[in-house]
Amino acid sequence: QVQLVESGGGLVQPGGSLRLSCAASGIIFSRYNMGWYRQAAGKQGELVAKITSGGNTNYADSVKGRFTISRDNAKNTGYLQMNNLKPEDTAVYYCNVTGTFITYWGKGTRVTVSS
Repeated sequence: QVQLVESGGGLVQPGGSLRLSCAASGIIFSRYNMGWYRQAAGKQGELVAKITSGGNTNYADSVKGRFTISRDNAKNTGYLQMNNLKPEDTAVYYCNVTGTFITYWGKGTRVTVSS
């Protein structure tokens, strides 16, 4: 059974940092591309960042220079380091992994940026 479990969300003040983790089980994690998405209340979901199985990364313009996506294939875990957080980063963050014919999603972790 494939599972993706996000963790690391919480309440942080503007300008603060959080590191999200996405722990994968039931798959050969290194073979999959991984992405972080977010959905704010009342808004469409958006891609935040993605990293290919080969380590190439891509970011939404709104997070470039502030967020860093990474992966540790030995630990079957992906990460999203979020620095200089802004209130507009408040959302539920989801990780997914994408193979040739299939995509798996986690259940999300909530990030709230507020003073």
